[in-house]
Amino acid sequence: MSYQAVHQQLAAGRGRDWALKALKGPVKAVRHPLGFVCLPLERSGGEGVCLHLWSGTLAHAEATTSQIHCHSWDLISHVLYGQVRNVHAVVTDAAVDATHRVFEVVSAADGDRITPTGRTVRHKTGLVEVFGPGDTYTLAADRFHSSVIPEGGEAATIALGRGRPGSRDLSLGPLGAGDHHVARQPLDPDETAQALRLIAARLT
Repeated sequence: MSYQAVHQQLAAGRGRDWALKALKGPVKAVRHPLGFVCLPLERSGGEGVCLHLWSGTLAHAEATTSQIHCHSWDLISHVLYGQVRNVHAVVTDAAVDATHRVFEVVSAADGDRITPTGRTVRHKTGLVEVFGPGDTYTLAADRFHSSVIPEGGEAATIALGRGRPGSRDLSLGPLGAGDHHVARQPLDPDETAQALRLIAARLT
């Protein structure tokens, strides 16, 4: 189902029903470096639709940068269950007192190419938004943030992305880290089935 069609489902209050139907189709799943399992469902013309699952019962990918990042696309996120905290980061350019370097992330089918830029920064926590089941929130491209799930918590969201020309995917990472490639780790069929069962069980 296209980005626009899913957006309409969310606007009509049918996100849960749409997700249950999507779980019945052929679905692949990968471990995302930001700590969740991603189930990509549609990508076309700069638009994408995914399900995101945070669960302590599934192995996580190891991140090489921090959880603070910004997207090259505008996000619409609908919480199916659990609690998601959208933590905005206030990022300030810095030199001798910098704590992090900005990295550009370029994603491809085989994973992510992570390249250090010349920009070094400090950051502090800004607005913290808390969302629960049935809530939908938006985040514009180029806004540094992190998605935080309460420790021990479980959550799932529908994520819609629409690319914004001229924007880049960025992440804050260690000052001294170099250029590197991170392969995306697919879940095997048993783990994928487990992920689908976890979501379906919470929605039914």
